[in-house]
Amino acid sequence: MRRDDASRPTWSIGAVARQTGLPVKVVRHWSDVGVVTPVGRTAGGYRRYDTAGVARLHLARTLRDLGLGLGEIRAALDHQDGLPEVAAAHVEALEAQIRRLRTHQAVLRTVTRRTTHEGLDLMTRNARMSPDERRKLVHDFLTDTLDDLEVPHFREGLLAAGTGLPEDPTDEQVAAWLELGELVADGELRPAMRRLAEYTARHGRGGQDSAVAEEMRALTDAWTARVRTAMRAGTAADSPAADEVVADIVAAWLPSRANTDPAVAVDGAEARERLTEQLTAAAEPAVERFWQLLCVLGGRPAPAGIAEEGQWLTTALRANPAPGAHDARLEALYADDTDPWPGGVLDAFTRVQDTVGALVRATAPDRFGLPTPCEDWTVRDLLDHLVWENIIWGGLAHGTPPTDGHTENHLGDDHVAAFEAAAARAREAFRQPGMLDRPFGPARGRRVVEQLLVELLVHGWDLATALGHDRDLEPDIARAALPVVREIYGGLPRTAGGSIASAQSAPEHAPALDHVAAFLGRRISD
Repeated sequence: MRRDDASRPTWSIGAVARQTGLPVKVVRHWSDVGVVTPVGRTAGGYRRYDTAGVARLHLARTLRDLGLGLGEIRAALDHQDGLPEVAAAHVEALEAQIRRLRTHQAVLRTVTRRTTHEGLDLMTRNARMSPDERRKLVHDFLTDTLDDLEVPHFREGLLAAGTGLPEDPTDEQVAAWLELGELVADGELRPAMRRLAEYTARHGRGGQDSAVAEEMRALTDAWTARVRTAMRAGTAADSPAADEVVADIVAAWLPSRANTDPAVAVDGAEARERLTEQLTAAAEPAVERFWQLLCVLGGRPAPAGIAEEGQWLTTALRANPAPGAHDARLEALYADDTDPWPGGVLDAFTRVQDTVGALVRATAPDRFGLPTPCEDWTVRDLLDHLVWENIIWGGLAHGTPPTDGHTENHLGDDHVAAFEAAAARAREAFRQPGMLDRPFGPARGRRVVEQLLVELLVHGWDLATALGHDRDLEPDIARAALPVVREIYGGLPRTAGGSIASAQSAPEHAPALDHVAAFLGRRISD
């Protein structure tokens, strides 16, 4: 130490380094960038620092040890009255870093409880997006989706749901957090959530008190249970039989607070249109999954999924837009008693059933796992459905519809025996005296036979395609089937809950059955 001209104590850079515990080169560098300024230099050009400079270096070192960068340190030292703000900003940065580290820790802890393959998948999913990127993505999605819509309660509910992991997350919460980021990034969720928000804005649906929320839950439980019963019984959503289910659900919906228009008080086209709009907005699979993931992250029980039931009911409403509308259309359709089938409908049915039976007998059990043109169905699933179709239509003709559902195992241990038994019973029922003219609702018995004929013909095409066999089955019957199929199925909704997918194209000179299959939603390969 020495005293300068003003008798102030000053120190050399080496002495300052020893006092502050900083290397000389650090003191020199900090001097060069303005963290501290020497009060002067010796005749030989060496830097000298006073008491204020030493104090400044002590504080600078403390801030550095806390993790601040040089820019933040210089700002804090130059404006010491702003030190609390600098410290607060640093606290926020540290908290963000801690959140990131906790997230990585949670993922790695979860990895240790998984197999190598599962752990690698989990780490890969986490590495695709940093925690901050994932959190920002979800937050931006929540705010951008609502944009200018006047839905304060909806907005508050979304933003309050949270987008981060709890401090000590479970494996399920880690997986949910990763999936949430992927769901938002996928792009499918945004338009679906926007449609729901727009519906909410149009109908002025505000916050719900506990009584209303409980009423909505009870209503949802009731209609989903009714739909599940119909689905287990094999009732197609786009069939006349679905009209009764729709009527029951509309009757429960009308007096509830889910019906926002008091003027709509009876089952009719307007009530069904309103309910369809409501279901279309609310029963979006991506939105449903979003809410389920938020429940998991919040430690709340995730509600059971109702997307499948919602699709079924939406399709049933569209196929039955007013009470009795489907029956009325079929009555007009079935008023024509002409028989377009070669040799008559019963002979055509027998030929198709025999042809499909030959394909069933040619299917070895080792082919059961093969995919088929029916989405998500294996060959085994298709064989089971072929047996079920014979059971359901044959039982209807006998006057003894089956008591089990279409989801039961109808093949047993011998798929050939199961098919032949069901086929024989259906054939026996169809050959009863007077069967073709007996009334079955709006249709005659001939139409029941025709229905099974078409089912076997098209699913026979599916089976032949899956097995790599010739799919040009019964060409003359297939040519007769095309206008019949267009007439019966042309007006039905082509949705996920319906019996048939959207129509596809087929080459102009393709076999007739290819055109039938394409109209019923099959993709035709070369």
